Amino acid sequence: MRAVPARLVQALVTLAGAGALVFGMLAVTPGDPARRVLEARGVTEPSPPAIAAVRAELRLDDPLPLRFLRWAADAVTGDLGISWRTGQPVALEFAARLPATLRLTGAALVLAVALALLLGAAAAAAPGRWPDVVSRVVALGMLVVPSFVLGVVVLDVVVVGAGLGRVIADGTWATVFLPALTLALASGATWSRVLRTGLLEARSAPYLRVSAARGASPGRRLRVHELPNAAAPFLTVVGLGTAALIGGAPVVESVFTWPGVGRYTVEAIDARDMPVVVGFTLVAVVVYVVTSLVVDLLCALIDPRLRRDAR
Repeated sequence: MRAVPARLVQALVTLAGAGALVFGMLAVTPGDPARRVLEARGVTEPSPPAIAAVRAELRLDDPLPLRFLRWAADAVTGDLGISWRTGQPVALEFAARLPATLRLTGAALVLAVALALLLGAAAAAAPGRWPDVVSRVVALGMLVVPSFVLGVVVLDVVVVGAGLGRVIADGTWATVFLPALTLALASGATWSRVLRTGLLEARSAPYLRVSAARGASPGRRLRVHELPNAAAPFLTVVGLGTAALIGGAPVVESVFTWPGVGRYTVEAIDARDMPVVVGFTLVAVVVYVVTSLVVDLLCALIDPRLRRDAR
């Protein structure tokens, strides 16, 4: 556990670097921010005095390092700025839509893990035979179809054609299955191939042959020996993929009209509402870094070889 402080420092350095890059996005965006604020508020031809007033309000004439320090200090306290389009704090706008996004990504995570376990275990049970081939073909199909295409097809065929589900999702558990499945398929496909490789590698260990010779059933060998040894790489890709699920949520939320943070961010992109776009990017980075940290610590807890390597 001596590696934990070093890993925490790495996470903080990564967050600081990512914060600088995110602020750079806001600083180098073409055009006058004051003019974009007024345009986002519906003023199509802002006058010079109005632009000057907004620049003074947002303190845009301050030196860039001072603006970055002020922005970073506000971000640490959860203040992501004011939406140019609505005039409301970005953090409050996110908080109002966060439960729907967490519901969608949580359901997608469960479905992706279930699909990965099913396809990965089936492929590893009979490598080179028909279950492995079917698993590979299904995973390839799940991976190559973009989520926005799959979402439109699901809405057209399943919802409109077969009359199952609703065209307009309301963000509740009753309407979460189809958008969550659409979001989960690509991740589940990738994770299933990683799990298959991990299971086959674990199965090649000599002690597995000893366990089989002593009469342990295939199911017991899978639960007791193979899955725990394949867990570290599988958890790593699941952790990284969890952040990717949040990053992919805007597309799926827009297709299914899901009232979450992702759809709100897509609307902000259309309106060039940069504080919202930057805020979503920063939140996604924080989720990615925190998830990676948790997965690393969890893998070290599960696999003693990783603890020895960290010393």
